[in-house]
Amino acid sequence: MRKIVILAMLFAVSGCATTRLPGNLSGAILNSDDLQTVSDGLPSYLLMVDALTETYPKSADMHLTAASLNGSYAGVFVPDSQPERKKRMATKALNHSFTAFCLHDKKVCGLAEMDSDAFNATIEQRNSKKDLPYLYSLGTGWASFIQANSDDWLAIAQLGKAEAVLKQVVSIEPDYEKGTAQLYLGVMNSILPPSLGGKPEVARAYYEAALRAGNEQNLIIYVYYASNFARLMFDQELHDSLLQQALSLDPYVEGYTLQNFYAQKLAAELLATSNDYF
Repeated sequence: MRKIVILAMLFAVSGCATTRLPGNLSGAILNSDDLQTVSDGLPSYLLMVDALTETYPKSADMHLTAASLNGSYAGVFVPDSQPERKKRMATKALNHSFTAFCLHDKKVCGLAEMDSDAFNATIEQRNSKKDLPYLYSLGTGWASFIQANSDDWLAIAQLGKAEAVLKQVVSIEPDYEKGTAQLYLGVMNSILPPSLGGKPEVARAYYEAALRAGNEQNLIIYVYYASNFARLMFDQELHDSLLQQALSLDPYVEGYTLQNFYAQKLAAELLATSNDYF
């Protein structure tokens, strides 16, 4: 479960919502190859975006951006030793996602309170490409909120709704964000080993689809395929091969450089502990 929040938050900062920020600022974040600089600088931008959502409360774009940046910072840069801070920021991010979706489409207002049948019907009816940024923000934000509140069974029970939202993203555009939605679904389906009801073949299919969509440009796919699936299945050959591929590829990809450097950092750490794990 821990990997869901890091994955969701990392990709949130690279998603469509961030591009609503002034172009040069957005590009500086997404194309940075210095994780420390971004970590040091993002808090100022968080305050700025929070102020802008207060100034423009009816702007769906600003709420999407606030969801992305708050969630991204919480998931990647707030340490696990500060769980209450993670919870607050994840909750704020999810609320911004709900608000953005409601501003975009009044028929989804109150989505969180709908019963399962109404919820599923409402999500399935949001089947246009113009709905994608909102579905994506909600699905990733919800998964991250659940992770931050993993000590609360009521929160964990909402995982199926987050999965349903991400499945809707994939049904509209399977390759969305270079396979990111497919990757989320792979992670969700590889939380448990087969002996406890896990679905490894379903997970593998999502990971492989994500790799195809990523086209060797979305390096975090290799890392989470290795850490969440290959380790779960105790497959060292697959594990090491995926991580070596991640380290061999060029991390400089427009809009993905920051997350690719993060991916290579994780890949090196996982590969160094491979023999100990297996």
